[in-house]
Amino acid sequence: MLARLRAESLSREQLTACFRRMLLIREFEEALGDLFTRNLLGGTSHFCIGQEACAVGVVGAVRESDWLVSNHRGHGHLLARGLEPRRVMAELLGRADGYCGGRGGSQHMCAMDLCFLGTNGITGGGIPIGTGAAWALKYQERDDIAVVFFGDGASNQGTFHESLNMAALQKLPVLFVCENNGYGMSNPADHSMAVPSVAQRAAAYAIPGVVADGMDLLAVLAAAGGLAENVRAGQGPALLELTTYRFCGHSKNDPRVYRTREEEAAWAERDCLAVAARTLAERGVPQAEIEQLRAEVRQEMVATAEQALAAPTGDRAHALGGVYA
Repeated sequence: MLARLRAESLSREQLTACFRRMLLIREFEEALGDLFTRNLLGGTSHFCIGQEACAVGVVGAVRESDWLVSNHRGHGHLLARGLEPRRVMAELLGRADGYCGGRGGSQHMCAMDLCFLGTNGITGGGIPIGTGAAWALKYQERDDIAVVFFGDGASNQGTFHESLNMAALQKLPVLFVCENNGYGMSNPADHSMAVPSVAQRAAAYAIPGVVADGMDLLAVLAAAGGLAENVRAGQGPALLELTTYRFCGHSKNDPRVYRTREEEAAWAERDCLAVAARTLAERGVPQAEIEQLRAEVRQEMVATAEQALAAPTGDRAHALGGVYA
């Protein structure tokens, strides 16, 4: 797990560790895509390919004791918090040694010992959960905060507005993080909002609203770190909007007919991994070392998939455990 980081004092070693974590998330998602192609992984999945800087930047800027709440596109958040890739993949494959015994899968995975309250398959469903967690933290008089990830589409849900209103009224210690990747499923964000920015909606609840470049790790670290400090100091909630892009479709079978390949190519030039690699090079890290990191992480993910596939599946009694009538 990465230590708490600050953009203005990020060392070369810390930046390299962040880059490696971003690579790990990218290769994890690519490995999942390969498993789907080989019919070894069923159901569906929502990849965060392109959004790695958002996860690593925000999670890196807060404490390990701060509570995290994710959404349906949550693999990056899980891995950024430090969950073991093998156990995350085992969970997706329905294996008994997954984080929820193989019962939760991609959209219902949690790790309470790592202060991760869970991913969520309902659009906007995690926002009130994170608000409730913040209320509990305030009641317990702790100086930890709750961090809630959601997409631009979720900002149109009633849970978003109700939660921000309640959090503002009670001055709850919660940082709302919108990863605006430009589309709610296939619907462009500018077709579903009357304002050009999700962050502008913070004004309705008298809380700070900040926009940052979600493709630049250092920009994410700086914005998230500053807002988290203010929230932790008792100034109430804040809304951070990260402008980013998913290079894949909404889910694994999405052919992306609603956007052009030219648009995708333009965003690919600002791939957060490429931006981070350029920053490393500017700080004196040799290109050979960067490529070695890429190769190491890719091989690590190949081994992770093999280990997860070899893990035992749970029996019927295990699958029905924890179900009450």
